[in-house]
Amino acid sequence: MMQNKVAPAVGARRNRKRVGRGDGSGHGSYSCAGCKGQKARSGGGPRPGFEGGQLPIIKRLPEKRGFVNIFRKDYAVVNVKDLKAFESEVNPEALARSGLVDGPGRRIKVLGDGQLDRPLTVKAHRFSSSAEKAIVAAGGKVERL
Repeated sequence: MMQNKVAPAVGARRNRKRVGRGDGSGHGSYSCAGCKGQKARSGGGPRPGFEGGQLPIIKRLPEKRGFVNIFRKDYAVVNVKDLKAFESEVNPEALARSGLVDGPGRRIKVLGDGQLDRPLTVKAHRFSSSAEKAIVAAGGKVERL
């Protein structure tokens, strides 16, 4: 295939409709816009979503346009298998130093994916029930902050 031989499929490209070029063209006179009114003007027609003054559906259904809970508590997630890198105590500062979470100020939630092979004291804000079981089964302790 040569670059100068590449062409779109037959019928894929059409000439644009040239309106307002005389009555003989079939698109003269009102230029396909009808008579007067909002839709005949330049930039004509209401904005998208306008329903003639009725409260638009996008305003009637707030869940459809998004909602941000300003009271949401965001947690950085750490799995039990990621705790194998630690020797005895795991806390938010240690997790931040190791690069497992963004910063020391983040809330931490420990999830139960993986196994532990040593007893650890894990300090975090939240624990899933499977994470708690895995830490205690390895002989460790769980401390909620």
